[in-house]
Order: sequence, then structure tokens, then C-alpha cells
Amino acid sequence: MINFCLFPVAGFGTRFLPVTKVVPKELLPIISTPLIEYSISEAAECKISNFIFVSNKYKSAIKEYFESHKYLESIVAGTEKESCLLNIENLVKNSQLSFINQSQMLGLGHAILQGKELIGNNPFAVILPDDLCYTKSDSVLMQMIKVSSQFPDKSIVAIEEVSKKDVCKYGVIKGKSITPDKTLFSIDEMIEKPSIEEAPSNLAIIGRYILQPDIFQEIEKINIDNRGEIQITDALNNLAKKGKVLAYKFSGIRMDCGTFEGYLSANNFFNNLR
Repeated sequence: MINFCLFPVAGFGTRFLPVTKVVPKELLPIISTPLIEYSISEAAECKISNFIFVSNKYKSAIKEYFESHKYLESIVAGTEKESCLLNIENLVKNSQLSFINQSQMLGLGHAILQGKELIGNNPFAVILPDDLCYTKSDSVLMQMIKVSSQFPDKSIVAIEEVSKKDVCKYGVIKGKSITPDKTLFSIDEMIEKPSIEEAPSNLAIIGRYILQPDIFQEIEKINIDNRGEIQITDALNNLAKKGKVLAYKFSGIRMDCGTFEGYLSANNFFNNLR
């Protein structure tokens, strides 16, 4: 059972300035629902009820989004608009939400490490809200949890094929397929944002992880890199060398809402679904 999901939401979303000066990028809407709600809905569908948000002191709006708004609720009560609040109200009512301040912006590995005390010796999921995923049946996280149930001692990263010119934007895996359908890979190595020449494949890690608690010990060993960050890829690499990490090529569509192109594409995609 996976009972915890961690959401790294401390980034400032500078690509979307000036709006992200006051509106966290995780609250930018896809149609009328913010990115963060899609993420926690995906986790809740997997029966996860402990949500950990690693944020910063300037992004209080994320916490406020999950709090009750009595005046607004009274205005929409009994109207057709009342149903618009039901999903987020139900998510909050049935969940435990924790907020941690990431005082230093030292990358994804450092953000995940902030959850160590709350998560303890338990496996957990990580969702990056920027990566909005659409599937026709099981969510990406649910697909990964089903894989994890078969390999309970291993961490799992979600991967997808990207164009060669885009490998420099991702962590990229070197590995071997271990299933007939070529959806599950053992990992020999992961390289963070390689050049086209350095990339061992075009299989890129995207923002879904199932992590075993031994990841915390590995993160604590990692030094800050030349980008000023503690890379989760480096920590996972250490575990991969021990045969403890798998990569799962998921079924579904991912939209990178951390870019203008991906954000606009996601809005068009979900608008066409209506």
C-alpha cells in the first residue's frame, strides 16, 4: 500500500511571470480546475490520503485553496455553481494535508528529502503537478502502483519516449526491457539532462515516482551540482547500481504544463473533451 504522496510545489514558475508573482503556477487553471487539483485527484484515485506539499513561504495561496471559504460557499449554495466546489471539498474532507517549507531552493532531490520525517520508513509516491497526464482507464500513478505491488522492494520511475532534440530537458535512462510488451525496464544508469551525443536513449523520466524509503539515505549522500541543485536522478542512480530501480513506460498522454506550449496544449485538449 502507498499511503503518502509528496508534491514538490516550491518553484516560482518564472516562465509564467508576471502572473506567477501572485498566483502559484500549480494554481494555473486547465479550463477552470487548477493543476494541483488534477494531481491530488490522481493520488486520491489510488486510495492515497496523506498529501505532503513541499512549498515555500511565498506560496500561501496553495494552502488557502484547500481551506474552506464560508462566504463563497454561502453564495453558491443551492445554485448550479455549488457542484464546482464538491471535488476539492471531498478531497480535503477525506485526506490529511501537510505543508512543509523548503527554505532553500536546492532542486527536486532536496524537496523530496523534506518529507523524510513525515513519511518515515514507508514507500511513497511523488507527483510533479507540471506534468499533467491523461489516461482512458487507470491513471499513470495507478499503473505504477500495480507494478510496484509486483516489485515491492524497488523504486519506480515513469518514462516516455521523447524526440532526440529534447533529451537535454530530462533525466534519461539506460536500461533493458524485462517484459514482452517492453513497458518495464531495468535501469543501468540515468543521466540528468544529457546532450544528444551523451544520451543513452530517448526514454525520459517524467513527473511520477514510486519511491522506497531508502531513497532518503541516498539523497543525503548527494552533493550540490553545478546547477546549485541536489538531483533526485543522482540518488536514484546509486540505487539503480544495486538493482533497486525500475522504469515504467506508461500508457497515456503527458502534457508539460511547465511550458507555454504544453500549458496551452493541455487547455485545448481538455476543452475538446468537454
